[in-house]
Amino acid sequence: MEDDRFRALVLEDDADAARFMRITLERYGGMEVDVASTSAEALEALRAKTYDVLVSDIALPDRSGLETLPEVHALDPDLTVMIVTAYPTYSHAVQALREAADEFLAKPVAAEEVVERATELARVTRSRREAHHQRVLAVGAHPDDVEIGVGATLAAHAAAGDKITILTMSQGAVGGDTAARHAEATAAAAVVGAELVHLDFPDTRMDVAPGLITAIEEVVARVEPDRVYMHGIHDRHQDHRAVHSAVEVAARGVPSVWCFQSPSSTVSFMPNRFVDVDGFVETKLRMLAAYASQSHREYMQPDVVRAAARYWSRFSPAEEVEPLETLRATELMVDTSAVRLGLAVEGQEAHGRAGALA
Repeated sequence: MEDDRFRALVLEDDADAARFMRITLERYGGMEVDVASTSAEALEALRAKTYDVLVSDIALPDRSGLETLPEVHALDPDLTVMIVTAYPTYSHAVQALREAADEFLAKPVAAEEVVERATELARVTRSRREAHHQRVLAVGAHPDDVEIGVGATLAAHAAAGDKITILTMSQGAVGGDTAARHAEATAAAAVVGAELVHLDFPDTRMDVAPGLITAIEEVVARVEPDRVYMHGIHDRHQDHRAVHSAVEVAARGVPSVWCFQSPSSTVSFMPNRFVDVDGFVETKLRMLAAYASQSHREYMQPDVVRAAARYWSRFSPAEEVEPLETLRATELMVDTSAVRLGLAVEGQEAHGRAGALA
């Protein structure tokens, strides 16, 4: 499970000021703090991780902190922003308001004030996310199935502040040592702050028995997911097909259910939803790298993963994409989670049978 401490991103190019902010927020605010010295570094950090407050200077080497705010809010609409600058002017204050900064402080500023205001803003961010965050459940038959299929999509969910649960139905005994594979699965889930539920159904011998359905139903009842990702039915692996059929029953009350592609998917896999994962493929690769025991497999290689993401971008304006088959999609016409995840509309269907690996 992810750390419950508030997380702050400090955007400050002055080393002494950055150190002051880090020590103040860590020591007196009890926060987890990362520091970026340029706008580009800050945006990259926001793509990789979820924060509760951004503390930003205005004058930066590459561009103004205020000029960066529109991109910050595009990546994380819920994130609160505190501007702290040594050169406050009326025009800066007006621009900060226009760009949706939540606080504007002039240096020098007391440590107590920094902690007080940053903590208040972090609480606001958490409240915003709690009001509309998604609960996501991703189900795979074996360790690494989920990460291969929707690792970048889960990274995008994590960046949006959504709560992620990964349910893995077997220990992967056929593919290696079960203790090692469990440790790998735990490390992979931690990359995106996901809860891991790791069961012990027999590898390569699953069927849609009541036990399989019941186990998934229990997790669905506890997590109460808004959306589920799972294996598709068009798959050569018998465990994948069994999990698909079991989830279809167990998640019958979930409004949105999508099927991801596996290396064993057949040419009948026909995606009609394409998730824009620009900026999140590297996080997916970190998840896959946790599976050191499987690193020899071709579909785990970074160049293959990147190539698959680029291949599916043919059907989307994005540069990197993960494909999904829609089993059920009961959503509003304007879906805030879809906006945050950059999901393409269902109308963009593949015109050929898809055999590429994901």
